[in-house]
Amino acid sequence: MQKILKEGDAAPDFEIRMPNGASVSLSSMRGKRNVVVFFYPKDFTPGCTAEVCSFRDRYEEMTKHDAFLVGVSYDDEATHQAFVRKHRLPFPLISDHDHAIARAYGVDARLGGILPGAKRVTFVIDKQGIIRRVLHHEFLVGRHTTGAVETLQQLEQR
Repeated sequence: MQKILKEGDAAPDFEIRMPNGASVSLSSMRGKRNVVVFFYPKDFTPGCTAEVCSFRDRYEEMTKHDAFLVGVSYDDEATHQAFVRKHRLPFPLISDHDHAIARAYGVDARLGGILPGAKRVTFVIDKQGIIRRVLHHEFLVGRHTTGAVETLQQLEQR
């Protein structure tokens, strides 16, 4: 089991299929946008719903700091689409069905593999593709959004 990537590491590239069918890669945003990638265990569960909705509620604030936001879990695309519709999410969710993205970031075994799903970890990646903040709180879900916004504000001041 790989360790969670840390601040200062280069963020592994991955591709995002947008709701309109277009694909965007993390590397295509280099030099243009900060990226907030948050991994969460499962759609429609209480903790994950609270976390995803907290990102939704602060989405505009994050985009003002030139951030692209994306959530990642192992749920399939149909489940993600229903979750997006139900909670009116303005950002894409990635279906990491083969766990490749989670493995690349070191978040594929939640609580040592005891609980299903990816670890609940948020990565704030700067415009150069470097991880500037890692937030790992399995149960204190509100800390992910607060920490991401704080980091984006600090990146803007650089």
